[in-house]
Amino acid sequence: MHISITKTTYKGKTHRCTLLRETYVDKHGKRQKHTLGNLSKADPRMIELIKGHLAGIDYMEVNQAFEITQSRIHGPAMAVLKAFDKLHFQHLIGSTASRERDLVCAMVAARIVRPQTKLSTTRWWDTTTFAEHFNVVDAKVDELYGAMDWLLTRQNRIQGKLARRHLNDGDLVLYDLSSSYFEGECCALARYGYNREKKRGKLQQVNYELLCDRLGHPVSISVHPGNVSDTVTLTAELRRLQRRFALSKVVVVGDRGMIATAQIEALRQYTDFKWISALKSQTIRKLMRDGMIDAGDTTSLVEVHHPQFPNERLLVCRNAALAKRRLHKREALLEATEVLLDEIGEAVEQKRLQGGAQIGLKLGQVIGRYKMKKHFVWKIDDTSFTYHRNEHSIGDEAKLDGVYVIRTSVSAQDMSAPECVRAYKSLCGVERAFRTIKTMHLKVRPIHHWRSDRVRAHLFICMLAYYVQWHMREAWRPLTFADPNLRDDAQVRDPVAAAKRSSDALRKVHTGLLEDGTPAHSFDTLLDNLATIVRNQCRVPGTAASFQMDTQATDWQKKALGLLDDICAVAYQCQRIGTKR
Repeated sequence: MHISITKTTYKGKTHRCTLLRETYVDKHGKRQKHTLGNLSKADPRMIELIKGHLAGIDYMEVNQAFEITQSRIHGPAMAVLKAFDKLHFQHLIGSTASRERDLVCAMVAARIVRPQTKLSTTRWWDTTTFAEHFNVVDAKVDELYGAMDWLLTRQNRIQGKLARRHLNDGDLVLYDLSSSYFEGECCALARYGYNREKKRGKLQQVNYELLCDRLGHPVSISVHPGNVSDTVTLTAELRRLQRRFALSKVVVVGDRGMIATAQIEALRQYTDFKWISALKSQTIRKLMRDGMIDAGDTTSLVEVHHPQFPNERLLVCRNAALAKRRLHKREALLEATEVLLDEIGEAVEQKRLQGGAQIGLKLGQVIGRYKMKKHFVWKIDDTSFTYHRNEHSIGDEAKLDGVYVIRTSVSAQDMSAPECVRAYKSLCGVERAFRTIKTMHLKVRPIHHWRSDRVRAHLFICMLAYYVQWHMREAWRPLTFADPNLRDDAQVRDPVAAAKRSSDALRKVHTGLLEDGTPAHSFDTLLDNLATIVRNQCRVPGTAASFQMDTQATDWQKKALGLLDDICAVAYQCQRIGTKR
């Protein structure tokens, strides 16, 4: 039997027929063909199967041909490894291949995709292709600790490479300090300090400071005991920056809590260091009393000079939208405080609360809850309690609504007033780094390590993970809810006014869709989508023969992976990635 394809012409039209035939020899010795059936309307795949069977090919069911013995998540590994390759990340960690370098890179990759403890990481690797790529399938948790110790000895060298990539003399350096709490009470760095996270029951903490360039690339991280003040570390860190990174001219940008008067006096000793910071509200209020700031002026940006700040510029900024928000918030807090005070008055009136001492004690418990104590005046005796708002105090504070003053030592020739405002607002880059490192994305906390050097290494790994993730986020902007025009608009819009989303970003937010109609993603859901690409280990039943088969990526997944090609280390300011200094 065989498949025969014939063509016939009828009424000027050609018809193609697929026939199943058999050939035989008749009684006269001639070869004849006998048609067994017409397969013209059959599925082409069925026709191919019949051809193969007639040719002697043995077919079997798929589950009889091979079996899948293991499936591992491969898509996120493809994305992270591609970012590693574009950033020359392994060469950044160490120019020579080693077991420790592989373990460190694997820990950084795991921190990006699935942040968890080191012990859990060794269990999770087996479910992905990370362990196979970095050859750490058999890695034990003690080896990870040893690699962390090795990484810590190379921290200065790695941070020097990052500085040469992203910093030049005269560049902006963003500086801030944060803290995270500990599990346990055995770490030498753990101290009782100011808890920025308001985490009850987690009083012991560690402080760490982060240096970033103007775009938010993390360059350096330093770790300090939990009771170290924000203002103590600045001068020492800048000295280290000047000595280690060979940057003599740097503009340091810090918030009003980090770069205060005492720190500025110390910075004056370094003529090649300039700073951009802001004044605290009590100082702004004093400038208003001195007439340096006109409370009735509505100009968004005014530059003034004051003898109290020699060789400095004061940039008075007025944001109308911020003023409205502060007015609304203050009124809400005043009303919330009045509710508490009315409860006290009601208790006194009903004689459930008597005596001036007891009434004062109850008042002290609630008056500062919303930090509105300064805006109220009260009168207490043994049988009565009355209060009213301090309109004078409220009016004085209202004059500061929407007003902030930037303080800088950078000359007008080097940086204009709008550029100084934009530079100060760029602090959101280092704040974004802290949010990413501390929250659900990289989960630096809670810290389970006890040894001080392990805590430092853990925080350094989180910083390196954020460095890679920063580039991945930027490359994936077209696929996420991020505003693609934010940075371009920043150079032309009013530097004082709050940033507004572009029409493209608003459309993505309202519809949840991209321009091509596909869903918009966050960074995490994008990684989850790539996780549907798996690597299957297949085996032929009854034999030792095996092979690997990856899930075919969809067009959308191919686009996501292709966007990572935009990460290009050649575009860095300094390309001497492996050069030692």
